[in-house]
Amino acid sequence: MSLLRYRPDFYETLKKVTLPFDADVLSSLRAGDLVSLSGNLFTGRDQTHRLFEALLDKGEPLPIDLAGQLLYYVGPSPARPGQVIGAAGPTTSYRMDKYTPRLLELGLAGTMGKGSRSPQVREAMVKHGAVYLAAFGGAGALLSKCIKESEVIAFEDAGPEALFRFKVAEFPAVVINDTLGNDFYEMIRQGKK
Repeated sequence: MSLLRYRPDFYETLKKVTLPFDADVLSSLRAGDLVSLSGNLFTGRDQTHRLFEALLDKGEPLPIDLAGQLLYYVGPSPARPGQVIGAAGPTTSYRMDKYTPRLLELGLAGTMGKGSRSPQVREAMVKHGAVYLAAFGGAGALLSKCIKESEVIAFEDAGPEALFRFKVAEFPAVVINDTLGNDFYEMIRQGKK
């Protein structure tokens, strides 16, 4: 827990967030906030996004209602005996950037992964009142301990890139982009945080 050495107030500063997002909570989050997520979230990587796009292009419904939901960019490894899921660390978010504005239009309230988002995604987040969170890269085994249930919802043939529903408890993350358009990475570069 080297993070505690740098942020001894880490646990005291966490904002507790219940998923799916409540509109008031969502709009209160600010870039740089540390959050503790509990509730249900969905997962999806490249293949899930391609399959979403194919369904939408055909005018077919998605397997879930995205309104108010958080989509975590992760491809979990298989669970070992006695575990809910294997390592579940974030994947690079920019690979999903070309799909994200369309999903935000459908009510997706937040995404979570690692790395920066494109200007187009950031603009779409402001337009639709959504946020982007960063999960802690390199901590997939630790993050998996926060996942209490895992269920494949759709696209089972995609393996780890299937659409999963995770029930999480005290899953840590950082708000990178808030609904006002603030970007935590830019704030750090400018010495504002």
